[in-house]
Amino acid sequence: MAMSSSSGGGVKAEPNVTPMIDVMLVLLIIFMVVTPALLAGFNAVPPQGQNLKDHPEDEENDQVLGIDRDGNYYLNKKPIAKTAIEAEIKRIYDARTTDKVMYLKADKDLEYSKVVDATDMASKNGVRVVGLISDQRPGTTSTVVGDSKAPGSAGVK
Repeated sequence: MAMSSSSGGGVKAEPNVTPMIDVMLVLLIIFMVVTPALLAGFNAVPPQGQNLKDHPEDEENDQVLGIDRDGNYYLNKKPIAKTAIEAEIKRIYDARTTDKVMYLKADKDLEYSKVVDATDMASKNGVRVVGLISDQRPGTTSTVVGDSKAPGSAGVK
């Protein structure tokens, strides 16, 4: 018997790389989509107001807690120690039966944790609603009809 030395029907020594390339392309696409989201983190830009109505500060009814850039507290534009704020807020709002609203005006460069601390102090001492006061965005005018900051309105500034 003679042995045939033809190359037609034996085992091939080359690997089939097509499935491996398919898997690698899928992984590449997944990483291309996911990686920018992982590196970006959470970027938040604080909102700036455009359609803000004037808020006249009535010292008898409206209580405004202010916090400046250095973290100093002011209640109705008068300096107050941080240790005395809670007692003063409690005294003011325990005497009220309705309208338990306090306004908070904080510097834009203040740490957010200080704003949260101020709202916590207020809510623990009788304030039901805390409103944040903002300024009009520079270079904009209000688009609300009848607003004093709207162009051509006769409102009080």
